[in-house]
Amino acid sequence: MSLKEYNQKRNFNSTAEPEGEIKKSTSELIFVVQKHAASHLHYDFRLEMDGVLKSWAIPKGPSMNPADKRLAIMVEDHPYSYKDFEGTIPEGNYGAGNVIVWDNGTYTLADEAGADNTESKLQSDLQKGHLSFILNGKKLKGEFVLVKLKTKQENTWLLIKSKDQYAGDKDILLQDKSVISNRTIENLQK
Repeated sequence: MSLKEYNQKRNFNSTAEPEGEIKKSTSELIFVVQKHAASHLHYDFRLEMDGVLKSWAIPKGPSMNPADKRLAIMVEDHPYSYKDFEGTIPEGNYGAGNVIVWDNGTYTLADEAGADNTESKLQSDLQKGHLSFILNGKKLKGEFVLVKLKTKQENTWLLIKSKDQYAGDKDILLQDKSVISNRTIENLQK
């Protein structure tokens, strides 16, 4: 995995974002969702794979309702250490704005029993454009799928909640505080 694009887009002398280095969890794979008030408010959904965080920008944020198909734009890989990043990316920097860790936790493949090597299965599923996984987060729980769309833009996907005991139609985004600092984006701005 390459963090070259991530590093090229950032000036680490003027942003507190971590420099891109490959690192892995010692046990379970992690995921993180960061609420990011940049030029447009969106949620950055990140899955650990092979020492980096594969990342998708979700303009409307994740949903626990299987009827909602959320557009997810795949962006550059982020370093594993980005999982804890909260703060303000200063004006003039790529992604300028405020960031909180809206949710985090661990994840497994939905079909864990059939996978001899989780990391290679994840890479294979990513290449095929269909990832099915179970999130064990503080807010997001249960099975989700990421499905790549066949459009002119190669980086467009959909994030969809599967029907399971965690599915529902309550707006999960109303839980708007960071799972690390208990602050909202608005508190961070102050």
